[in-house]
Amino acid sequence: MSMTVLGLIVHTFATVLRGIAADRVPWANMFEFSLTGTALIVGVFLLINIFVNVRYLGAYIMGLTVLLLGVAVVNYYVPVSPLIPALQSYWLVIHVFVACLGTAFFALAGGLSIVQLIQTRREATQSTRLRLLDTLPNSTRLEDLAYRLALFGFVMWTFTLIAGAIWAERAWGRYWGWDTKETWTFIIWVVYAGYIHARATRGWRGTRSAYLSLVGLAAVMFNFGVVNVFFNGLHSYSGLPGQ
Repeated sequence: MSMTVLGLIVHTFATVLRGIAADRVPWANMFEFSLTGTALIVGVFLLINIFVNVRYLGAYIMGLTVLLLGVAVVNYYVPVSPLIPALQSYWLVIHVFVACLGTAFFALAGGLSIVQLIQTRREATQSTRLRLLDTLPNSTRLEDLAYRLALFGFVMWTFTLIAGAIWAERAWGRYWGWDTKETWTFIIWVVYAGYIHARATRGWRGTRSAYLSLVGLAAVMFNFGVVNVFFNGLHSYSGLPGQ
């Protein structure tokens, strides 16, 4: 945990320096979005540990962070450049930051759902293997934590959707246009809305709830790693050649 805190300090310092070099917020292209987003994932993980012990997610959080940073450095790095006109708005500060924060909560909720599925299988078979799992919360507790974190993420994603529509009206003269990015943002919102509704009112508990949480996380990762890079549209701001 101490090394994680040290890593976050260095990570945050690098992100701030990128912002200083660009003379703007450091999340205007895929490299900067990855840099800021992964810092927030680690930051949220450490913040939650102040209130609830989720240190058992450390390997998952560090693995995900290293993977995303590695992809960002190898495939997404671009030199500092000025903002294009469409991004020159205070909505860039609010909209993208809240989206990154919501993604961080979804990532942690997904990690808890993975551990929940492992713990559920172990409880069902009464296996004595992997005694390490004896030190973790039971599957019901893990499911409750995942649900609460997904709720936080859903609130932030809802704000992201609304803020994006307001920004779109000011930038392009319409609130919604079914652009690829807009569509996937809405799909993610629908998946998590369904997850929250099904668990709260339809009694979807246990593995069904966990799998739906992971479907939401997969949609978030697809939106981040595929839609942002391989689909052209009004939101093609990756900064990569050809976009």
